[in-house]
Amino acid sequence: MLVAFMVLFMSPVIPAEAPVAALDSGLVNPGYAEKPDWFANSFLDIREDVSEAASAGKRVLLYFYQDGCPYCSKLLNTNFALQETVAKTRKHYDVVAINMWGDREVTGFAGEETTEKAFAKSLRVMFTPTLLFLDEQGGVTLRVNGYYAPHKFNAALDYGRKHNGRAPTFRDYFAAVSPVAASGVLHQDPAWLPADSALDQRNGKPLLVLFEQKECAPCDELHLDILQRPASREQLDRFDVILLDMWSQHPVTRPDGKTTSVAQWARDLNVQYAPSLVFLDGQGTEVFRTEAYLKAFHIQSSMDYVASGAYLQQPAFQRFIADRAAALEAQGVHVDLME
Repeated sequence: MLVAFMVLFMSPVIPAEAPVAALDSGLVNPGYAEKPDWFANSFLDIREDVSEAASAGKRVLLYFYQDGCPYCSKLLNTNFALQETVAKTRKHYDVVAINMWGDREVTGFAGEETTEKAFAKSLRVMFTPTLLFLDEQGGVTLRVNGYYAPHKFNAALDYGRKHNGRAPTFRDYFAAVSPVAASGVLHQDPAWLPADSALDQRNGKPLLVLFEQKECAPCDELHLDILQRPASREQLDRFDVILLDMWSQHPVTRPDGKTTSVAQWARDLNVQYAPSLVFLDGQGTEVFRTEAYLKAFHIQSSMDYVASGAYLQQPAFQRFIADRAAALEAQGVHVDLME
């Protein structure tokens, strides 16, 4: 079982070539992923990083990676495509990225001068990603060797900011909080357009594109609860709807007639989070999007905002929501914004 876990969720330490330049298709070497721009801009003086984070009410999270590591890519592209995870990480941690084969100078825990690869070796980094959660004194509160799925990674983020690594153990903590894993599926609906539809050949309805990923608990809630409600189904009927895997390399014919991979279209649209609801008018021009965690009334209101054409007269979506809620209350329909 341990061997299987290591194979599935860790990348062994194998020196990798630097990523090749982007090809015409927009692809790079498998497993390569750009690090988020919100990672700490560190000079790799770990003691200084710890001190600066502590003064800001945060802790340091050391992220050891190597180029070409598929599970480093999965951490960055799957976990950090979830807005809740990004918000939690940014609020509580300064993330310092360290290339385990790198030659940049590092000042270690005891003030020793070393390099990235020597520092990684001294900490017995055997797999990537390896994550070290540090406390305000630079002590390790949690070590994660390999990739954690989003529900477990979020639990690690909570544990790493609250505990000292001794009691409770992360194993006991994780068992107690028992976070629910994402379903791991895309929730397609037979009433929606097939994923291979030619989006430049439609009937003039506005288009709603749902960019999602399989490991996405908010996507599960969106489909299994919010979009199942009668008020949501009524709004969905006003659109052509297509659900796409934001990381898929399968081709899609976009509203502009251009054929690319779904992943390339998502990049071109700067889709950052799952789920992202991108609304396009009948001519295929984007007019609105939502990419945050929203409750039912906000999702329904976003659809009404576009389908009714209200976005053409009222540029402030929050004012539209307030007016819509007031109108429904006047009709005797109670609105709970957090339901």
